[in-house]
Amino acid sequence: MNNLLHACGVELLKARRSKVPLFTALGFSLAPLAGGFFMIVLKDPVMARDMGLISTKAQIFGGTADWPAYFGMLAQAAAVGGMVLFSFVASWVFGREFSDRTIKDLLALPTPRRSIVLAKFVVVALWALFLTLIVIILGLGIGALVGLPGAGSGVFLQGILRITACAGLTLITVTPVAFFAGVGRGYLAPTGMAILLLVCAQLVGATGWGEYFPWSIAALYSGAAGPASAQLSLVSLAIVLITGILGLVATIRWWERADQTR
Repeated sequence: MNNLLHACGVELLKARRSKVPLFTALGFSLAPLAGGFFMIVLKDPVMARDMGLISTKAQIFGGTADWPAYFGMLAQAAAVGGMVLFSFVASWVFGREFSDRTIKDLLALPTPRRSIVLAKFVVVALWALFLTLIVIILGLGIGALVGLPGAGSGVFLQGILRITACAGLTLITVTPVAFFAGVGRGYLAPTGMAILLLVCAQLVGATGWGEYFPWSIAALYSGAAGPASAQLSLVSLAIVLITGILGLVATIRWWERADQTR
């Protein structure tokens, strides 16, 4: 346990001294900002018609500008945008050792390699939680400024839980990206894999089999395919959990067996 705590402290220090957390926070902040803009547009049909947005965006949000629709967009951002940003975070946390050429020094430490890998996953999880909190807090503030109707304690609780669940489901399926950061020895392989998985998620989701594809499940639960799709079955949850566990185990096994010569 002491080894894990020490490794977590080191990894958190690396992240704190980098500007990457700031960039990811700014990137995820675009979701509530864009959502607030679309809510303003939907509240003013004349402006929407003049801007040519009424026919497309109104269909996406069901033609309403209220808290449930706004929370729905933030949930979709946590699922789809989270796949991009969380994968980028995992790629950076696990791949920077290779680009900085510190991997040999890291693996030579007396700290067990399993503790190092678990510490990196802890940092990725805390990082994702930080980004999700930014979306929720900023979203609540922007929604209040826009003056969205349909407010209520039940609406807020359900919306926040939905955003958090989508972010959590997405985070679990990011573990294979960390594995490819090790196999590819850097950023390129995991980034390419994340893009490939995102494209496949869109394609599989369009075929109607998204509930069985791990990287489509969070987007479906967010309601991206309509309110009827925002249901998470036990089978889908099991698929997500199995995917996350397999990615975690594969990453640990690779790091434990890795012999770095350069």
